[in-house]
This record gives sequence, C-alpha cells and structure tokens, in this order.
Amino acid sequence: MNAQRFTITFTIINLIAVLILLAREIPATAQTDQQADQQADHSVIRAEMIELVDGSGQVRAQLKVESNGEAVFRMRDAKGTIRIKIGASEDGSALVLLNDSTEPGVQILAKDTGTSLTLTDKQGKQRAIAP
Repeated sequence: MNAQRFTITFTIINLIAVLILLAREIPATAQTDQQADQQADHSVIRAEMIELVDGSGQVRAQLKVESNGEAVFRMRDAKGTIRIKIGASEDGSALVLLNDSTEPGVQILAKDTGTSLTLTDKQGKQRAIAP
C-alpha cells in the first residue's frame, strides 16, 4: 500500500509541476504587441483549452472545460491513450489512474454523495475504501 501511496503522491506532484510550467510558458490571450508591451503583469493565462504536445505534435496532456461545465485534466501515454484524468464539477472532484488496459486502477472520488478510494487489481478485483 505504501508504494501505491507514493505513486499517487508522486503523480500529483508531477501534475502540479507540469501545470506550473505550462502557466509560465503559454502566452496570454491574443493581443496586439502594443497591448502586450503596456501590460507589465503576465501572471494570468486565459484559454478555453491548453494542450501539451510531444516532439511529433501528439497531444500528451490536455486541460479544458467540458460542455457540461466540468474542468478536466487528462494525461496520455506515447500512444495517445488516456492514463490519468482529474476532474472537477459542481458535485465534487475525481482522480482516476488508468492501467495498461485503460481500466481504472486507482479511483478517488470526493462527491456530494460521499468520498471513496477504489483500487482495482489486474484481475478486476476491487478494494473500496470509504469513510
């Protein structure tokens, strides 16, 4: 269980680091050069979607607001398969870590109906932890 906690913690720390790096590198919304020169504070990025791509242009991470209002961050492997999904909606939030067959291996939910942590092994056996 300690290895799983370490993996989850390490993944979340990496996610935060990526978001901070993206926030520093992505230019603000489209504006003229004159407006950019006049604006000394570049601490706010406004976009409908942010994508992180690899050297070949393939989307590896995506941050966007879905049509239902949910803010979602997805990370993909080299083949483009979603491996991590973090979502925030009006009724709560979720973190899902997907295994090699794209099934949820770790699922953490904090919803208005309650909070839970579900671990699923390779055979599909689930272990749910709920307060």
